[in-house]
Amino acid sequence: MSKNYRILDLIRRNSSPLENHLIDGLVDGRVSRRDFIRHGSLLGLSLPLLGGITTAAGLGGMPSLARAAPGATMRVACAGPTGAIDPVAIADTGSILVIQQVGEFLCVDGPDLVLKPALAESWKPNDKGTVWTFKLRKGVKFHSGGEMKADDVVASFDRLADPAGSSNALSVFKGILQKGATRKVDDYTLEFHLDAPNGNFPYLVSSDNFNAIILPSSYKGDYEQSFDGTGPFKLENYKPKVGASFVRNEDYWGPKALPDRTEFTFFDDIQPQILALQGGQVDIVNQLSGMTGIGLLNDPSVDIISLKSTLNRQVHMRCDSDPFKDPRVRRAIALSIDRDKVVAGLMKGRASLGNDSPFAPAYPSTDTSVPQRKQDIAQAKQLMEAAGVAQGFKVTLTTLRYLEIPAYAQLIQNWVKEIGIELDLNIMDEGVYYGDAVFGKSPWLDSPMGITGYGHRGVPNVFLTAPLKSEGTWNAAHFKNKDYDTLVDNYIAALDLEAQKSAAGKIERLLLEETPIIFSYFSDYLTATAKGVAGVQPTAGGQLFLDNASKA
Repeated sequence: MSKNYRILDLIRRNSSPLENHLIDGLVDGRVSRRDFIRHGSLLGLSLPLLGGITTAAGLGGMPSLARAAPGATMRVACAGPTGAIDPVAIADTGSILVIQQVGEFLCVDGPDLVLKPALAESWKPNDKGTVWTFKLRKGVKFHSGGEMKADDVVASFDRLADPAGSSNALSVFKGILQKGATRKVDDYTLEFHLDAPNGNFPYLVSSDNFNAIILPSSYKGDYEQSFDGTGPFKLENYKPKVGASFVRNEDYWGPKALPDRTEFTFFDDIQPQILALQGGQVDIVNQLSGMTGIGLLNDPSVDIISLKSTLNRQVHMRCDSDPFKDPRVRRAIALSIDRDKVVAGLMKGRASLGNDSPFAPAYPSTDTSVPQRKQDIAQAKQLMEAAGVAQGFKVTLTTLRYLEIPAYAQLIQNWVKEIGIELDLNIMDEGVYYGDAVFGKSPWLDSPMGITGYGHRGVPNVFLTAPLKSEGTWNAAHFKNKDYDTLVDNYIAALDLEAQKSAAGKIERLLLEETPIIFSYFSDYLTATAKGVAGVQPTAGGQLFLDNASKA
């Protein structure tokens, strides 16, 4: 297709300098179509406009989607909530899935990392990226009857940014958004006044931040009494440790959900979920890994939905105490790991290689020119000798019993033997491992070495800050590096994709040198459905959108 410069010029006249720079990058070939759509959605450009620009640039428009006929009950097998459900505080996969059935976000991070409007119709930054203005959708009703307005959104984010409360989202908002900095302009407009420039901010108030569903301003923490929200389904029944069911919300602001009902059955383990799918008791298994789901990958009666994701298993090493004070020891352990075998063997090819930084291949800002770290036992032994520990040492790796993580720990245990390290494994139940999730009261945050599972994020901001910045709330590696902190601040502040890539490359190289955390792979996110099931849209963050789902 040829370029239509007349249309492009008309679009440029009504665009900001930042938007025009992105358009120029697309036309010149410096920015791919995929990266253009993703970054354009971040800047608040509508999907129809983005499609118009890519068409004018000779690269084709956005696809349109057909809908099936309504009806049926969609049955889902999943992990259940681990405790009482409070959207402000939850962090477990079962709760994330359940609250998203009834609650909604300002915008939604899709499987392609493109942000799509939901309760917000549009958003824009100021020229510095310190203030983001969101326009809200009108006519949205909570299940309890009131209209959603700016007061509800302000109250929702004040709860999440309150350091005196129980918010799990402080890991996202610390140093970015304070309580009181979300301000109402009018009933359908609000502004987020940030502590510092942030080029990726809309992702932090999207479905990417699973705590950020919008609740009524009157919410007092009694969520299980109402399951109040604005979504396409309303609660029918909820039984802790057993399951939940939802029915279509006939007053929904958007297209009505296709299923009449949805049913979620809670399981403690993945194998009974697989058997339930194969036996016809459920239609969907929400999440598998390549290893745990191997029995379904080649089953002709099952379809696998596979999403490239940034889901990762972080191997932290405490940088403030022996035996990991010396970065040469940390690099030696990283060099002992055979990443190709992890991806091909452990993950059955359903993962991407990691390069010991949060910059996954799925991120448009990742600097792919940074050389990939590979197994090198000879170099690892040289580093151990240079660090004065050629004879090796004994240490304990603490982790949780979840999906493939114990098997990954055993692989690491075998590989580090080759460089003289005797690694004992301490594998705990999930609740015991995380403990109180604060320093001094958590095996996760206090262990000399551990493996922690991190869910998908549409941008790397949380991975760059919470586990790695000097004052990070999840800094299990106890890594403190002023140069790193400054580089991350520069990355977060960048509004321009090319500036983000430049900062990312510097961060990637510094982390290869320091190696406080090993990122050896990024898992694909796998969802299994029975043949004949269509329209199911999982996200790599653990959510499951069923409003367009149907089955034969």
